Amino acid sequence: MSLFAQTPKPPYYAVIFSSQRTEGDQGYGEMAQRMVELAAGQPGFLGAESARDASGFGITVSYWSSLEAIRDWKEHEEHRVAQEKGRQMWYGHYITRICKVERDYTL
Repeated sequence: MSLFAQTPKPPYYAVIFSSQRTEGDQGYGEMAQRMVELAAGQPGFLGAESARDASGFGITVSYWSSLEAIRDWKEHEEHRVAQEKGRQMWYGHYITRICKVERDYTL
């Protein structure tokens, strides 16, 4: 299995979620896995890539076919519950950026 998302030819959209985790799991691992599974079933989802370092700083990039698909994901009921828990207990700080991918290339 590749760690790289298999995205289509651009254009498409990327949601970049950078975060600093708080101490302890507090159910985070289970919820994070559920969100990956749930996002993968959403219309317009193209893939995701994620990494976190030992200090708790992480970046997750999810790829989407449209801004509407991103909006629908943000508003998904179960995702909204995870977002609220994130604000309350899992993240000391986070920022979300939404970008249009105009071009990509590889080796």
